Amino acid sequence: MEEDDVSIREQNFHSQVREYIICFLLFAVLYIVSYCIITRYKRRSGDFVSFIDDHEDEDAVVNRISLYLCTFTLAVSGGAVFLLPFSIISNEILLSFPKNYYIQWLNGSLIHGLWNLVSLFSNLCLFVLMPFAYFFLESEGFAGSKKGIRARILETFVMLFLLALLILGIVWVASALIDNDAASMESLYDLWEFYLPYLYSCISLMGGLLLLMCTPVGLSRMFTVMGQLLVKPTILEDLDEQIYCIHLQEEALQRRLNGSSSHTYTRGSFTHQLNKELDNVRNQRNKLERRKKASGWEKNLLYPIVMLILLTGTTISVLMVALNILYLLVDETAMPKGSTERGIGNTSLSTFGVAQAALEIILMFYLMVSSVVGFYSLRVFEGLTPRKDDTTMTTIIGCCVSILVLSSALPVMSRTLGITRFDLLGDFGRFNWLGNFYIVLSYNLLFAVVTTLCLVRKFTSAVREELLKALGLDKLQLSNSPTDPESGKLSANGHQKTL
Repeated sequence: MEEDDVSIREQNFHSQVREYIICFLLFAVLYIVSYCIITRYKRRSGDFVSFIDDHEDEDAVVNRISLYLCTFTLAVSGGAVFLLPFSIISNEILLSFPKNYYIQWLNGSLIHGLWNLVSLFSNLCLFVLMPFAYFFLESEGFAGSKKGIRARILETFVMLFLLALLILGIVWVASALIDNDAASMESLYDLWEFYLPYLYSCISLMGGLLLLMCTPVGLSRMFTVMGQLLVKPTILEDLDEQIYCIHLQEEALQRRLNGSSSHTYTRGSFTHQLNKELDNVRNQRNKLERRKKASGWEKNLLYPIVMLILLTGTTISVLMVALNILYLLVDETAMPKGSTERGIGNTSLSTFGVAQAALEIILMFYLMVSSVVGFYSLRVFEGLTPRKDDTTMTTIIGCCVSILVLSSALPVMSRTLGITRFDLLGDFGRFNWLGNFYIVLSYNLLFAVVTTLCLVRKFTSAVREELLKALGLDKLQLSNSPTDPESGKLSANGHQKTL
């Protein structure tokens, strides 16, 4: 008996060590990828470490610490995105190869551990690391104190303490107003078991609403983005004529820019505006020349196939949400719920097996990419759009927080919309609002209706533009500046030559 107990303890020990190693390796890969992404967009000016009396510059140290915290947060966001697809793949693999020795490490304990770690790190990044990175970056030390890293750290912790008091006070008042019974009033004084889960439930609801706002916009915006990356087919268009008009406009702007540079009184905002117009014209010329040089299969085959794939993915998503609405009305098991069972690989949660599981995973990634595209397409969040080698650390912190909120809500949204039937594990299944039938039903209805309206509006406007181009009513006209009326005459004459 004692030998059996020892062998069981050894097996449990080795299983835990194996799970820790797997989790560490997965997170290390995500961290390296996240670091490469952030350094690609981070502003390079002032990033180099300067040495003053053999000590690193204070701002460089602060920027480096904020960079590491942002990288950690982005890695956690990536883990949240891959969490549900990895669980679905693991379930199907264990069903297909139940006795295979080489996949015994892929078990329910590992999957539950990953869900718990992602939930823990999401809370840590959202409520501790990202506020610390922002306050640490903006801190300068209290007035009258000695400047340095210690003074900035002290100010940062004071700001974090005040922020925690403010958030806890808001949550306490909100929960007291919503739940007025005796049991809820007693739980108000429980910090670990009540405050943090309730606060994270509110954040998840906000993330779900943000996804509901961004995803339909992103699904319609994806057609425009792919249209900019690919070469559109030329239907009843004369590219040579358009390129000739662009050359005339570029020469006119170049002459105006040379003339303004010879007069000192014209320099300033007017010259900057001319340079901006000239850059836009050159970008248009490059796009037209790329369309002209593109091969026939790229113009006539690749573009329609990609657009058809996007349309098919969006249509399938809307249809699955519509079916989920019907399931919600007739079947209580369609409600999203959490699961505490350790068993993975017992039953398939997909009706058509591996094929449906692969489709669900593709749709999840498609919805995530669409939500990010829609997020940066909204006017409210346009200022957070990252630019290569020209993004400040403050903007990077805002981007990391936004992506973390979106990615943390992705598993919940996928289960709520019926994209997958895989039950939520860990703390993701303990959100209070998941058990509210009216919230879940309204969420599905709003997603289906808003997505359909966005697609209808997108395609009607696109068809209208293409008809105008085909009929010749959308000729390329040269820009007329109110400060120089002669440019309009020049452009008109140049356009008449092409006609």
